[in-house]
Amino acid sequence: MVVWVHRPILAGVFFGMYLAPHVYTPERGIIHPMISGAHIIIFSKNAQADREFFRKVLKFPHADAGDGWLIFALPPAELAIHPAEENGSHELYLLCDDLKSTVKALKQKKVRCSASVEHEWGTIVMVKLPGGGKLGLYQPKHALAPR
Repeated sequence: MVVWVHRPILAGVFFGMYLAPHVYTPERGIIHPMISGAHIIIFSKNAQADREFFRKVLKFPHADAGDGWLIFALPPAELAIHPAEENGSHELYLLCDDLKSTVKALKQKKVRCSASVEHEWGTIVMVKLPGGGKLGLYQPKHALAPR
């Protein structure tokens, strides 16, 4: 059964309510959010090196799911849906408030970053992951979703 629950939000100086879908679990007698989070997967040719990057360089909190398989907590996130010619393509970008300072701090830790590129929606760099992949990092100029 789906139940709609008023949830408080804080967005800048605006404080309000929105309706969030919840589900009732009769076996446990509880109401909980229908969607409680997101699980993002980065595929890598050297997953261990990339895990170490998120653990040691970015210092993301994590849990060990067993055998060194780390699951990282993420900062608040947002989801954008863009038009495309084909389905199935997804991208991950980390957000920051001050791209110049963030890139400087990453470079001090020997992380390779591309030159920044200005867009209407934000300034972006690509971060080279130890496993060979790239990760977008940008300072948005657009409005952010309420958190």
